[in-house]
Amino acid sequence: MSFKITILGSSSALPSYKKFPSAHVINIHERFFLTDCGEGTQIKLRQYKIKVSKINHIFITHLHGDHFFGIFGLISSFNLLGRKNDLHIFSPGDLEKMVYTVIKKADLNFKLYFHRLSTDKKETVYESKSIKISCFPLNHRIETYGFLFEEKKKEKNIQKEAIHKYNLTIKDIIKIKNGDDFLSEDGKTLPNNTLTLPEQKTRSYAYCSDTVFEPKIIPYIKGVSLLYHEATFTEDLKETAQITKHSTAYDAAKIALKAQAEKLIIGHFSSRYKDENLILKEAKTVFKNTFPAEDGLTFNIPIQTIKE
Repeated sequence: MSFKITILGSSSALPSYKKFPSAHVINIHERFFLTDCGEGTQIKLRQYKIKVSKINHIFITHLHGDHFFGIFGLISSFNLLGRKNDLHIFSPGDLEKMVYTVIKKADLNFKLYFHRLSTDKKETVYESKSIKISCFPLNHRIETYGFLFEEKKKEKNIQKEAIHKYNLTIKDIIKIKNGDDFLSEDGKTLPNNTLTLPEQKTRSYAYCSDTVFEPKIIPYIKGVSLLYHEATFTEDLKETAQITKHSTAYDAAKIALKAQAEKLIIGHFSSRYKDENLILKEAKTVFKNTFPAEDGLTFNIPIQTIKE
């Protein structure tokens, strides 16, 4: 089952011909979610051949232009393409009013649903049988949220041979899938792990956009498979980072280390850096498994089994 993230835009406030503003597509089990929607997002969706018709949920971290100005064009294009599916948009602030100032509600062929985010803790905002998405507050100049995308824990799979070997009933199978051991006809207790296939680790992705170094988020993203954390500056511009409520590469790496993340992506680099390797090197001094966000890159989170 797929779990991968494609970077559509990785720049900070000023886009360039190589880097567009913030936007990521998350593909979980072939369900597609868009996080942030900077200018040109729809261009990148086409360029990277992502099926826009599969995007039914958009999550906006905050209402600074480089994170949501692309929403107007994307909605308009959806309409021109004859979209019929509902579109759900999660955002702080009054994005609904902004959208309907530009786009006439009556002209749309599909329904728009706006979900206004407002919380001071981690809160579930979307849930299906196999996926859970939560938001949590970040620390920026305006109301800003991060998002955590998680697989739900699957029930255990039974070895086919065990079903026939021990004449398991449906009732037995349900109990074993829920983690119970099995008492055989001859009175032997068979441990659950001898009847089931190796359990898979649940995978997760945390998206932390514009924020100053904020240790409060660590419990929310503990053990995350893949963490995206902005790293606008290097430590020599620490004062600028604090004034503008952004993070340095060192800050991002500290969050990844303390949260015990498996892998870190850093991005949103200031346009003043001509050599972005300086930012990457700084992060790697703290957290070695760090990678730069680049437009068009896809990060796959592989399936892993839990070791007994």
